[in-house]
Amino acid sequence: MPNELIINSTLGETRVARLENGSVAEFYVERIHEADIVGNIYKGKVVRVLPGMHAAFVDIGLARTAFLHLADFVASDDISEGIAEAAKGKTLDVDLKEGKEILVQVEKEPIGTKGARLTSYVSLPGRYLVYMPTVDHIGISRRIDSSAERARLKDIVEKGKPKGGGFIVRTASEGVSPKELKADISYLTRLWSEVESRARPAKAPSVVHADLDVVLRVVRDMFTADIENLIVDSKQEFERIRKFTEKFMPRLKNRVTFYEGEEHIFDKYGIEVEITRALGQKVWLKSGGYIIVEQTEALTAIDVNTGKFVGKRNLEDTILRTNLEAVREIVYQLKLRNIGGIIVIDFIDMNKHQNRAKVFNSLKEALKADRTRTTITKISELGLVEMTRKRTRDDLRNMLTDPCPYCEGKGYLKSPTTICYDIFREIMREAAKGKNKQITVYANPNVASVFYNEERKFVEDLERLIKKTIVIKELPEYHLEQFELSDK
Repeated sequence: MPNELIINSTLGETRVARLENGSVAEFYVERIHEADIVGNIYKGKVVRVLPGMHAAFVDIGLARTAFLHLADFVASDDISEGIAEAAKGKTLDVDLKEGKEILVQVEKEPIGTKGARLTSYVSLPGRYLVYMPTVDHIGISRRIDSSAERARLKDIVEKGKPKGGGFIVRTASEGVSPKELKADISYLTRLWSEVESRARPAKAPSVVHADLDVVLRVVRDMFTADIENLIVDSKQEFERIRKFTEKFMPRLKNRVTFYEGEEHIFDKYGIEVEITRALGQKVWLKSGGYIIVEQTEALTAIDVNTGKFVGKRNLEDTILRTNLEAVREIVYQLKLRNIGGIIVIDFIDMNKHQNRAKVFNSLKEALKADRTRTTITKISELGLVEMTRKRTRDDLRNMLTDPCPYCEGKGYLKSPTTICYDIFREIMREAAKGKNKQITVYANPNVASVFYNEERKFVEDLERLIKKTIVIKELPEYHLEQFELSDK
């Protein structure tokens, strides 16, 4: 099946899915009031310096201050020099103080309770190249395998680049003519000059350059030669994409199609179902096994289980097959859910060393297709694999959901029986205080039902003990864990 980009654009929201062999490989969503800020360049103001952390907090006009670390400072920047001196145990540079204005770019958007991560190593992406005005270096995409092509591209860029700046040659540059590459160099260097011109008179905090919106960003970064079709259901976005492709990638403009079907575009391509599946905790494998995905703010744990899969030969073979099938699903879910940070995978224990090696090598191979940078450690004796995946934006769960107000994000509630015994203890406390002969309990109907039935004997015993009548009243509007006592 072809690789495709499917774009669904409605009022206020745009969703993009990248399909690989008919399956959703990547998913992006952007809403007008929650636009992605990664890549935006700001003139910010230093509000706090932390010498012990070799970092500073910078106000760029967002709800939370952003974080700038020593490793992300340009060497010539005053802030960099000040922090560098602090790193050597010296006093901070006198110029580094609250109120100092600096030019920074958002490297990671705010995630959870953390503010945006900044860098002063600005990078401006084009169709074929990424311009780095503060770094004198030329890098070539690792996905370009041919050494001859790598040398050709490096030579073209080396001859065309301005002094002092550097470029990363993107995968899309493979086979591209010198004329097209030089045009990208010219465009990006002009863009940087415009950014500098806007930044000089600007007052902090303010945006001096905003990256493309999600539609054009996806076209620029993901609409490559291996994508056979780009299908969009908005006439307005279709026209924008056509103009963009005609200007920057004319060879691909005929692959852009306007979707006119009656069925919703995401239903037509099975994307809605995959998104719903990606929000679940349990994901079933075709064999009958399943994986459990547990996400926290800093760590994701993935557990592999055989489930209903019993195999045909022996236990070790069944476990191996389940683990190998789980590898493909895990990598797929990491990409689809955009899970980042620390990830621990608990494979089913395997006795044979060669089987553990097979699973590890399969995981390593599957991760090569992931566009996001990952690091991975060898599978342990306990069947655990520790890995990290670079996080630049929020994961799918945080983008599309809120914590349940009923369980307050715990994912579980006390059982009605447990709440009954909480109420028994509270009755004992209240009985010693009040003088009335009756205690009224207001509770959720599920809890009241337990009082009337399986716990009825204990209610009667408690009445004799405290010498008071206990009246249970149901309130359907009460939360399961909510109750109230009254002796009036």
